Amino acid sequence: MLTAVDHVQLAAPPGSEERLRAYYVDVLGMTEVPKPPALAARGGCWFEAGTVRLHLGIEADFRPAGKAHPGLLVTGIEAYAARLTALGAPVAWDTALPDRKRFYSEDPAGNRLEFLEPR
Repeated sequence: MLTAVDHVQLAAPPGSEERLRAYYVDVLGMTEVPKPPALAARGGCWFEAGTVRLHLGIEADFRPAGKAHPGLLVTGIEAYAARLTALGAPVAWDTALPDRKRFYSEDPAGNRLEFLEPR
């Protein structure tokens, strides 16, 4: 029986770790956590914020997905969107869900991220 999502893994191109750190730590406000040594040799980075865990793995022939994305719940979505905009991250609002405020953004590798807050 499924009980929860442990983490979401996204891919990124080789050599993008520093740009990913700047985005996920400085822009989104997440904390980088160390990867186990056996996995650290593969590159990439892991980030956490509360119970949200995102793993960014390195993929040699990386191309960002056009539609796939994690949906991340936030509080104070307008202020969070303003933070992202002020720090240079794209923010695209979407009003298609009547019970949630939401916007999309992209990390430096082009991964799509959805941010939602219940109305």
